[in-house]
Amino acid sequence: MAKTSKIERDKQRRDMVARYAKKRAELKELIRDPKTDDEKRFEAVQKLAALPRNSSPVRVRNRCRLTGRSRAYYRKFGLSRIALRDLALRGELAGVRKSSW
Repeated sequence: MAKTSKIERDKQRRDMVARYAKKRAELKELIRDPKTDDEKRFEAVQKLAALPRNSSPVRVRNRCRLTGRSRAYYRKFGLSRIALRDLALRGELAGVRKSSW
């Protein structure tokens, strides 16, 4: 089980990313647009840099829904390898079973 502080920090980051998503998209569009003059582009870059670091989607970490573990995360299931294995062995994941050959 991951530390609850890490899990809560990640939740706060996700909230902040959602809160600033529209503003970040507008600024990035201004920066990318070739028709924007240099002064406006420079202002947009400064405004983007002034936003909180945790509002960047890159800083969000995928975590297991059950344990909060950040490593060995399977996107398809939203679980870590350990939780995935336990649920699969108990037969609680539909269509998944232990392979043997």
